[in-house]
Amino acid sequence: MKKIRLFCSAGMSTSLLVSKMQEAAKSKNIDVDIFAYPEAEVSERGQEADVILLGPQIKYRLNAIKEIYPDKPVDVIEMRMYGLMDGNAVLEKALKLLG
Repeated sequence: MKKIRLFCSAGMSTSLLVSKMQEAAKSKNIDVDIFAYPEAEVSERGQEADVILLGPQIKYRLNAIKEIYPDKPVDVIEMRMYGLMDGNAVLEKALKLLG
């Protein structure tokens, strides 16, 4: 089971997105573990991730987080996907990053 971790400034705004991603994964019979956390927990919670996605509001942290996890795919969720809470698109992005 692949572990997808989302991080945003407080972990609150990504909670709805996680629910939408879980719905999309269930409808496609994709077995993934998806959770959202505040950016302050990236050092601790990022360790368990197979892929790390950042909310657009913390995109300025992208390079720093890539340095912490050079062997993990790390990227920013596009503003449009995030604003629309497009769980399917964000799930597809995560799966693409996983290869």
